[in-house]
Amino acid sequence: MSGRTQTIRTARAGTTEPAWVKWSLIGVALAFIFLFLILPLAAVFTEALRKGSDAFLEAFNEPDAWSAIRLTLITAAIAVPLNLVFGVAAAWAIAKYEFRGKAFLTTLVDLPFSVSPVVAGLIYVLMFGAQGWFGPWLQAHDIKIVFAVPGIVLATIFVTFPFIARELIPLMQAQGTDEEQAAQVLGATGWQTFWHVTLPNIKWGLIYGVILCNARAMGEFGAVSVVSGHIRGQTNTMPLHVEILYNEYQSVAAFAVASLLALLALVTLVIKSFVEWQFERDQKAAAALPPERPTV
Repeated sequence: MSGRTQTIRTARAGTTEPAWVKWSLIGVALAFIFLFLILPLAAVFTEALRKGSDAFLEAFNEPDAWSAIRLTLITAAIAVPLNLVFGVAAAWAIAKYEFRGKAFLTTLVDLPFSVSPVVAGLIYVLMFGAQGWFGPWLQAHDIKIVFAVPGIVLATIFVTFPFIARELIPLMQAQGTDEEQAAQVLGATGWQTFWHVTLPNIKWGLIYGVILCNARAMGEFGAVSVVSGHIRGQTNTMPLHVEILYNEYQSVAAFAVASLLALLALVTLVIKSFVEWQFERDQKAAAALPPERPTV
């Protein structure tokens, strides 16, 4: 018995770090989070309220600020639903079917992750700018894309479209196609299969992807900066408006608008944590169900 106990202790000693190693790693992680996340976030709110609440609220009385907020919301309201449709379609095709070009489609989904947002903005300038491929035709028909709202929306869609698809692909692949095939055998149409079988299984992953996509769409700076033209009150989103205010030495106003973006990030984290908790709870509840027994 003593030999077996000694073997167990030896195994634990070989796979478990000393307490000081564990607490050192935890301390390093907490220090990193405090220095690079919590402290800058606190600095934003502190600087925004440095001259009091009146100066903080005064930053939102400017028409340019409301124009930037409105354009940011419009861009997100257009980009997120389009990315939702594309993300679900791409994830369905990649996870549920085998076809020629599947690897190429997966590469296209990952493309925005490997391309700088500034380069993405330049792509649309080269295509739709005055000297671009379609520039003369667009000018002849009085259609504005670059330095206008359509260009901002296109650049945002390019940067954010992988989020939903990349969240759903591994989830759909893990679930397999057994339930969909069973539904089709029972006579369900493709839409009925998606609505009553696939969608309930991916709803939390879908919501999670939409949250991340919306947060990135509202906070996008690089690609939007290239295609917007920085026309004050017309093509400036909230991040661009913050940059302009800071360059004009209006630090309180700049940090006031930035605090709104930071507050959005905090709300996003809260919703993200709730979705993760709800998803884990549903998984545990499904695992606790007894196996189904066929009726005789």
